Amino acid sequence: MADRHDVVSAGILFADVACEPIERLPRAGELIPTKRIQLGLGGCAANVAVDLKKLGISVGVSGCVGDDFFGQFISQVLDREGVDTGGIRSVPGMTTAATMMVNVKGEDRRFISTPGANVVFKAEDIPTAWTHAARVFYVGGYLMMPGLETDDFVYLLRDLRAKGVITVVDVVLMERRDFWPILRKVLPEVDYFLPNDDEGEIITGVADPLEQAQRFHEAGAKNVVITLGEKGCLFYGEGAKFTAGVYPTTFVSGAGAGDAFDAGFIAGLLWGGSPEDCVRWGSALGASCVRAIGTTEGVFTREEAVAFMASHELPISKLK
Repeated sequence: MADRHDVVSAGILFADVACEPIERLPRAGELIPTKRIQLGLGGCAANVAVDLKKLGISVGVSGCVGDDFFGQFISQVLDREGVDTGGIRSVPGMTTAATMMVNVKGEDRRFISTPGANVVFKAEDIPTAWTHAARVFYVGGYLMMPGLETDDFVYLLRDLRAKGVITVVDVVLMERRDFWPILRKVLPEVDYFLPNDDEGEIITGVADPLEQAQRFHEAGAKNVVITLGEKGCLFYGEGAKFTAGVYPTTFVSGAGAGDAFDAGFIAGLLWGGSPEDCVRWGSALGASCVRAIGTTEGVFTREEAVAFMASHELPISKLK
């Protein structure tokens, strides 16, 4: 385990079983063929870490897996990609989180998922040496890890911000409950909050992404980015307020696209970009991700992303 990394990517770790897009869902008892089914990496912390590494950024991942094959698989893939896995804890007697992903042509992906060892991940699992030396601390899959819904986690974020570390938080909602009391404690310690509009609606109870962003900002988040899928995203912060469209791409599967956006956005932060530049990076990586069924295999390298953005313009409109 290295002593320091530019980014600590903490949060949920998954093994994903995904199929090439099929024409339609099978009826009960029916078999539908697909060209390929693959086992791949999943979970925000893992996906973001791999995507950042593709951009040449030093990153360590922290999370929990079970003592089973899927857990070994996740660590092996991350090691192979050059990600530091020294922050991963293998939990005896628990299974690793896994998702079956069904892709249907022309439709959003469907998931069948078990949270596995993610439910026991806690703040003390995150290497202190990493967090204190990092430039960005990213947490992916918040609200799916009850072990982080604690005052200890709030104190960790507060301490890191006091040391100049940029805090970035994204969420995953696996159940319906009242998330607001939990977020109200956390958001004042968050520099960038990046939910999608569906998650924003569940949390706030309002459908309008702008109103969602305003509520998160008023609750304490310094900057809010609401991702809107094929409609782009909305940035609402202290220094800028705007909407952005999307880059052209060939859509195969949306799995990992939100994580790729997060990784690109973080890269923009590390490289001193403006909010618009960070959104361009996030949007470019998100567009590259959807070209493949896996969560990371289609994601641009830094050189590919630079060339892509040089030849394509992202529509950006300021909010009044």
